[in-house]
Amino acid sequence: MAAGFDEELTGRDNAIISSMLLGHSKKVAIDNMDEINEFSELGLSFLEPVKTYSSGMKARLGFSTAITMHADVLLVDEVLGVGDANFRVKAEKAILDKINSDQTVVFVSHSANQIKRLCNRAVWLENGEIIRVGYAQEVVDEYKEYSQKIKIKSRITVLVQYELQ
Repeated sequence: MAAGFDEELTGRDNAIISSMLLGHSKKVAIDNMDEINEFSELGLSFLEPVKTYSSGMKARLGFSTAITMHADVLLVDEVLGVGDANFRVKAEKAILDKINSDQTVVFVSHSANQIKRLCNRAVWLENGEIIRVGYAQEVVDEYKEYSQKIKIKSRITVLVQYELQ
């Protein structure tokens, strides 16, 4: 989400455009700006050009827009490492709320504990190839054992799906 921001536009304008790209009308997007700004904790910076933002501020704006405005699939890549501890807790709760709704969430993280806490299913990717698919706990444990044996720090990609019946 943050990669597509127009650096010259304000955070608010970028959030409106992003919301419209998610399929919402301009009116609906504008109606949600206060909620997006509140969640992002950007305050008055929301009205400043994105070129003045740190990378963390951009990530919070993108995440806040995506979490507030419904999309069929929510892609979350390492955003939970952004911001202070309170923001991370709030963001994790928002992701759990989305996971427990009818929305599909694809969550990418290096944090094995976070994956176990948030995800019910996981996909372990290595050099673009699928190594293992299964319950998050099992995939993460197998990955950790493997990475300790060969001393690597590969990326775990996690796909959160609906609860298995």
